[in-house]
Amino acid sequence: PFAKVKGPISGMIEKLESEAGADASHKAFCDEEMSGSTAKKEELNGNVEKLSTKIDQMTASSAQLKEEITETQKALSELIASQAEMDKMRATEKETFVSNKADMEQGLEGVKLALKVLREYYAKAAKAHEAEGGASTGIIGTLEVVESDFSKGLAEMIAIEESAASSYDTESKE
Repeated sequence: PFAKVKGPISGMIEKLESEAGADASHKAFCDEEMSGSTAKKEELNGNVEKLSTKIDQMTASSAQLKEEITETQKALSELIASQAEMDKMRATEKETFVSNKADMEQGLEGVKLALKVLREYYAKAAKAHEAEGGASTGIIGTLEVVESDFSKGLAEMIAIEESAASSYDTESKE
């Protein structure tokens, strides 16, 4: 009877040994996969930490750049306001110059015309006015001084205007 039982028990032992071998190889496979997964997980966690650090640095850099942009925009708006004020002042200066220049030129032409008329008058009537003597030369001399003053004043106005225009152009380009 033992022989009959021995055969199935041997079969069961072989089956159990075969299953134990399969379980051992399955456990070895699982252990290998688990260690590979753990290593991969550690590597990925390291990458996540590196990327998190990089994101934090870029966020800080972004905040700094936003602050710089705000400061630059403020400076630019101040510059625009300053330029607008300079433009307004320059336009007023130019307008004043154009008006005053026209007045000076008209006054200069009037003095030149008066000198021409007086010179012609005294030249024609030289004999009749000999008794008055220096009156004609005094009037003409005074008008010549006035003409000179008008010419100098006009030249100074033009020089001042050119200097102001040049300064404005230089400041505007900066």
